[in-house]
Amino acid sequence: MARRRGVEIEDLVKRAQAFRVAVPSWGLGTGGTRFARFPGPGEPRDVFEKLEDCGTVFKLVRSTPAVSLHIPWDKPESAAELRRFADQRGLHFDAMNSNTFQDQADQKHSYKFGSLTHPDRVVREQAIAHNVECIEIGRTLGSKAHTVWIGDGGNFPGQMHFRRALDRYLDSMRAIYAALPDDWRVFMEHKLYEPAFYSTVINDWGVNYHCARELGPKAFCLVDLGHHAPNVNIEMIVARLIQFGKLAGFHFNDSKYGDDDLDAGSIKPFQLFLIFNELVDAERDAVKGFHPAYMLDQSHNVTDPAESLMVSAVELLRAYVQAHLVDREALRDAQERCDALMALGTLKQAFTTDVAPILAMARERSGGAIDPVGTFRASGYRARKAEERPARAGVAAGIV
Repeated sequence: MARRRGVEIEDLVKRAQAFRVAVPSWGLGTGGTRFARFPGPGEPRDVFEKLEDCGTVFKLVRSTPAVSLHIPWDKPESAAELRRFADQRGLHFDAMNSNTFQDQADQKHSYKFGSLTHPDRVVREQAIAHNVECIEIGRTLGSKAHTVWIGDGGNFPGQMHFRRALDRYLDSMRAIYAALPDDWRVFMEHKLYEPAFYSTVINDWGVNYHCARELGPKAFCLVDLGHHAPNVNIEMIVARLIQFGKLAGFHFNDSKYGDDDLDAGSIKPFQLFLIFNELVDAERDAVKGFHPAYMLDQSHNVTDPAESLMVSAVELLRAYVQAHLVDREALRDAQERCDALMALGTLKQAFTTDVAPILAMARERSGGAIDPVGTFRASGYRARKAEERPARAGVAAGIV
């Protein structure tokens, strides 16, 4: 069938083998809600144990060799030692992530009412210094990008001055931007709400794009699939950012109601496919400056975090390969003839094609597992780690 569509199976297998997505260090521990957290057995207790789990995920799915760290959660005593530890497991480091949305024990000034946009300059300078520190750690680790997400905003009308807050954000980001090495990029992340529920400073992709354009050629807009209003057309946002040359990449997850951080493709698999349809279209057109960074960003209370990361990595690869099955000529013809039904049908034909054998073949050829989760469970890895990693009293395992 694929050959009748002008697609070679071997080409799809090679593309699948080449696909890469980073995993988040914080995704290896059980997440939580406002109400409770239910730690799982054998959770990682520090960044080295997180990398052990990342290495296991990589062995099984073969598409996740990069790890994204969150500072200060993952701040190492020796960045050089951590890099050697990662190298031994075939891992390298993706974008760094700063944390100015919660206070740390040794922190002088609080972020309760903002960080990079706080009215008090000394608070802003503290947040800027933290981001610069993340960049410096990343340089030793071999990272090439820094991600900035802030929880700054307001919970009540009148709490903050909208225009002044955005001006302060840009001033702070200019200082961070100036600290970037020449070959680095900075990824800025927008979010509609949470933890500020009335207003957030970087509330949507338009504000994000404005800031990226103001900062310069090393600044890009990061798309988290859970950071939009319900039913927003995320695939069109992706297309716009590609067209404007400002797409940084993604934090992939899924949601039913908001920023749920569920497994990728678990709720809206067709939306995930439509996003990859735009990405593959830009890839095939060799759009100038198109170099997206793919990362998972999810957190769970009810599943084994490593298993969820494996499942999500597979679902991303599924959508990517399916998007390569779209008959681009037929789709364009339908679009030019304003034939809405045939245009949708062309997409649906690719989306409903079972590409699981191609994904399994790609993993097997790359030395991975045909059935990653089944192999993981049969290996007894989690039971061994439960014995090796007894929970530490008073410590949120996998978060510090």
